[in-house]
Amino acid sequence: MHKNRRHFIKSGTLGMAAVSLIPSMVLGKPLGYVAPSDKVNLACCGIGNRGGEIIRALHATGLANIVALCDVDMGAPHTEKIIEMFPDVPRFQDFRVMFDKMGNEIEAITVGTPDFSHFPITMHAMAMGKHVYVEKPMARTFQEIELMMAGAKKYKVATQMGNQGHSEGNYFQFKAWKDAGIIQDVTAMTAHMNGRRRWHDWDVNMSSYPPAEPLPTTMDWDTWLSAIEPHDYNKDFHNGQWRCWYQFGMGALGDWGAHIMDTAHEFLELGLPHEVNPVKLDGHNPFFFPMSSTLEFKFPERGNMPPLTITWYDGMNNIPPVPEGYGVSELDPDIPPPSTGQLQPAKLNPGKIIYGKDLTFKGGSHGSTLSIIPEEAANDLHSQLPEVPESPSNHFANFLKACKGEEKCRSSFEIAGPLSQVFSLGVMAQQLNEKILFDREKKQITNHPLANALLVGSPPRKGWEDYYKV
Repeated sequence: MHKNRRHFIKSGTLGMAAVSLIPSMVLGKPLGYVAPSDKVNLACCGIGNRGGEIIRALHATGLANIVALCDVDMGAPHTEKIIEMFPDVPRFQDFRVMFDKMGNEIEAITVGTPDFSHFPITMHAMAMGKHVYVEKPMARTFQEIELMMAGAKKYKVATQMGNQGHSEGNYFQFKAWKDAGIIQDVTAMTAHMNGRRRWHDWDVNMSSYPPAEPLPTTMDWDTWLSAIEPHDYNKDFHNGQWRCWYQFGMGALGDWGAHIMDTAHEFLELGLPHEVNPVKLDGHNPFFFPMSSTLEFKFPERGNMPPLTITWYDGMNNIPPVPEGYGVSELDPDIPPPSTGQLQPAKLNPGKIIYGKDLTFKGGSHGSTLSIIPEEAANDLHSQLPEVPESPSNHFANFLKACKGEEKCRSSFEIAGPLSQVFSLGVMAQQLNEKILFDREKKQITNHPLANALLVGSPPRKGWEDYYKV
């Protein structure tokens, strides 16, 4: 089994499993009915918490057959709802075993696991010709994201990052307003997430990782660690707590940045920054994320568009300034709640402020649309605003239709990769508490040798090296 696995990871020669599609006119099916043979056979990696929400959303489209479930903590309380929903679907704790046993039956996968483990699962799937839906951010290190983009191009599979607002109102509005010249000459943007985070009650003087605790009987800890260096189990590494640590997650920036910066990044053609500056880091320590952060991302001119600086704010009391006429900060009711419960309203709810030469825009997170501020300016432009098209599919249906060749993924790795790399550079600036100067052409950090080495990160554990080859 291990020998065969190494072979297809290195060569990628197995290709995509054949899809047998029966035309609608042959079936005589009524409008809205999708035959099982027209659905995508979907395996799900990570079935608890957010991973479970992804599975339910994909299943609700009516376009997927759930054919395999995989979770390193299979049978733990947070996995029970999905197990009950699909009681007869085969279950696995190791994605490699799942692919070995069921590879020919799988056409696409979901990856709803901790940030650091997105990479090996995704690379394995793509090398087998499987389409991939992966939660945001794409991966933890800059180089992993680079390899994922290269893999998607080589294996010609459909890929989608899970920033679902990229298929909702803000995506289509931003594009229409940019194309019509309503959004133009943008020189600055504020992006902010000022809610409570999991680590906000922790001791910033922490001098080591927490001690080992008894391993849950349901847990395959070795597979959970995947390619990273060994750690003893502790509950504060599991069930969403992984997001607190530089070793495992991407903090508030990686969690929320893709829901706030995404449309500006794509439609203003930002690419990668040439400078990342940690303006403020309160409670900085080497293990977990600061209590609050202010980061500047500086982007150069792009064609006829001027240089632009995105300033990121997180932390409960690290509130960005808002312009006159800002109005009320609204919380989008469609934002999925965290695994710890309901999203709590903050002093300023998650969102963005976009400063153009003549106009200022206020927006929320996820699919929330923009408004022009102050209200008087919005009234003056009302008749000039272009019609915004309706979304033909939500983010989950868009992925599944792309798997069948019917649509193109709106947040493919080609689009989501550079955005995720922006977050990777920002997290490095947080961890090192140092300004980063970045060569966009060579994709190298020019002022800090350690930061430049962190673009690649630590060597993978023995047995996981092949995932780092495309």
